[in-house]
Amino acid sequence: MIDNREKKIILIVASLASFLVPYTGSSITVALPAMASQFHVDAITLGWITSAYIISAAVFILPFGRLADILGRKKIFLIGVLIFTVASLASAFAPTVGILLAARFIQGIGGAMLFATSVAIVTQVYGPGERGWALGITIATVYAGLSIGPFLGGILTDRFGWPAIFLLNVPLGIATIALTLKYISHEWADAAGERFDLCGSVVYGVMLFCAIFGMLLLPDPAGLAWIGVAVVAAILFYWWEKRCMHPILDLAVFAKNRTFTFSNIAAMINYGATFAVGVLLSLYLQYIQGFSAETAGFILVAQPIVQTIFSPLAGRLSDRIEPRIVATAGMALTTIGLSTFIFLTPATPLIVIIISLMVLGSGYALFSSPNTNAIMSSVDKRYLGIASGMVATMRSLGQVLSMAIAMFCFAVFMGTAKITPEVYPALDTSITIAFMIFTGLCVIGIVTSYVRGTIHTESIRT
Repeated sequence: MIDNREKKIILIVASLASFLVPYTGSSITVALPAMASQFHVDAITLGWITSAYIISAAVFILPFGRLADILGRKKIFLIGVLIFTVASLASAFAPTVGILLAARFIQGIGGAMLFATSVAIVTQVYGPGERGWALGITIATVYAGLSIGPFLGGILTDRFGWPAIFLLNVPLGIATIALTLKYISHEWADAAGERFDLCGSVVYGVMLFCAIFGMLLLPDPAGLAWIGVAVVAAILFYWWEKRCMHPILDLAVFAKNRTFTFSNIAAMINYGATFAVGVLLSLYLQYIQGFSAETAGFILVAQPIVQTIFSPLAGRLSDRIEPRIVATAGMALTTIGLSTFIFLTPATPLIVIIISLMVLGSGYALFSSPNTNAIMSSVDKRYLGIASGMVATMRSLGQVLSMAIAMFCFAVFMGTAKITPEVYPALDTSITIAFMIFTGLCVIGIVTSYVRGTIHTESIRT
């Protein structure tokens, strides 16, 4: 039996881990122009600095979630923090953009181990009556990372250089490891003794890597070839998993669980419509409106601050009101916030941008905590690792989709030209088209969220 003290420490540790990844990602968005200047790269390459992490995270989250169920979630969690911290140090001292991309890829492996375990551990130790609140706190720290990231990243970039963003991860990572080793005595391995599906993991990794890499290469025809390989791998993966005694992904979890399936799809759509907002607005504010990285970061902080405030409240609300209703309302607000960015011009007043970011943040907060609660509450304990892994995988796939849309727009309207005043009109057009696509995607997300089914009228399996 876990006492209240250890439960609180678990929540603190999970929250620290949940802070690290979004802080790094959101900080980088305001540092991209500085990186472009140092490495002399174009907008598409800047997109890869963000996407390298997402690719590896998406590929490894589900396998590590399953491995954590077998070997122990605390063990995988600790290794993940260590890898993430070391990769952050390597990123800070990367002498070339190629080495930076490699370090970011390795950092994604560590991030995959964190997100595949932290939510599962919190879900296991907090019961149905308090789970929404606990997950709300965890997700609020994600938003805290998003909040502090642009502001702190702008200050660090302007005053110390962009490597300082990564160096800040080192003491935070060390503190997380120390707290876990000293105060958390329990281990969670609900699938201990079962075999790890290595073959399925390899095919799954090939499938996701080819699909993601192909999406990011579009509109280059080579992108279609990679996606074709992904389709073949997906067919092979389905065939293998249906026959494997201990599959890495039990497809029955989807086939027999409407809430789980549609909640995951809604999560992917939501991230797909919102993740690249920070990247696009950072470029817009610094290049088109002429603000410094520090000022741009201060403006962008409006969205995640609102998310941080409302996320625990939304999580608590989803303990009492059907998560489908709360999350769908959040998706609708997100759509409204995104639609206003379609009309950005070089003369758009800052107050309009800030209000739009706040609307977007409130919608995202209302969606994310209840949606995560619905996913984690709709499965048996033995599937918590898979469920946690799927939450993080949908996040990563959505982020990849979002960046693929942004990079597609860059490629179509800007090509490989470096960002100079001559291409600012093309950059403006790229941003407008991207937000039109994001808004349409979010409209589809409203429907997906609403038709997911319920959990409060069903027996919650714990």
